[in-house]
Amino acid sequence: MAFAQLTYRDGLRDIEACLRALGGKLYHMGFHGRVSRATLADANDTHDWRIYADFAQVLIRIARPLYSCQDIGVELDHALYALDSTTIDLCLSLFPWAEFRKNKAAVKMHTLLDLHGNIPTFISITAGKVHDVKILDQISPEAGAFYVMDRAYLDFERLYVFTLSAAFFVVRTKSNVLLQRRYSSPVDKATGVRSDNTVILTASGSVKAYPEQLRRVSYLDVETGKRFKFLTNNFALPAVTITQIYKSRWQVELFFKWIKQHLRIKKFYGTSENAVKT
Repeated sequence: MAFAQLTYRDGLRDIEACLRALGGKLYHMGFHGRVSRATLADANDTHDWRIYADFAQVLIRIARPLYSCQDIGVELDHALYALDSTTIDLCLSLFPWAEFRKNKAAVKMHTLLDLHGNIPTFISITAGKVHDVKILDQISPEAGAFYVMDRAYLDFERLYVFTLSAAFFVVRTKSNVLLQRRYSSPVDKATGVRSDNTVILTASGSVKAYPEQLRRVSYLDVETGKRFKFLTNNFALPAVTITQIYKSRWQVELFFKWIKQHLRIKKFYGTSENAVKT
């Protein structure tokens, strides 16, 4: 499978033809029999995809310290992670287990990206209909670290787990979130920050899910004219740093773009869930 990926093979027949042309080299690598398409297909169905996932985590643990001092464009002494997902469209007739919409299939790659080096620390492949916010249940927050997320992850019960774990989050809020301002802090409007408020939730369900105070930072992007409002449980950093943290979230979008441009997966080597996750 590594050979297929590194040499951009288009399918199992392509893999079979190339490996059979290298029989002498394969023998010295320990392959004493012919590599057949049927064997590869069986491996796709029976070799657990977690073998590759666990090996990826081994490589990630080696790579992360090498980039731990890389500049991320934000004056922050803590670890910074960006959480997001990308959707990969599939054919419903070939991938019925990955139902997304009525006539469409897809899988989602949920990724937690360490912005020090842009290395993924957590990846979960799910069917397309799995909502992004449910992935928060699979993440164990790291004390002292910052997690930046889009508004798809705005779930106060799940975000409160970050607060209880002594971790920080920066998430874009929605217009229908009911808040009451308690305090206002002075801001330098030359930085684009328009307000910095300490707020509480007022909807009964939200208050029960997140009973503590939150910080709301309003920001105006002078280049595009767009206004953004962020919620965070960190009250120590300057408001402009909170906006810079959210701006750094764009790195996860660039990571997805890199994946799709450089891995060159034109098609999967199998249609089963195990094959796709492999």
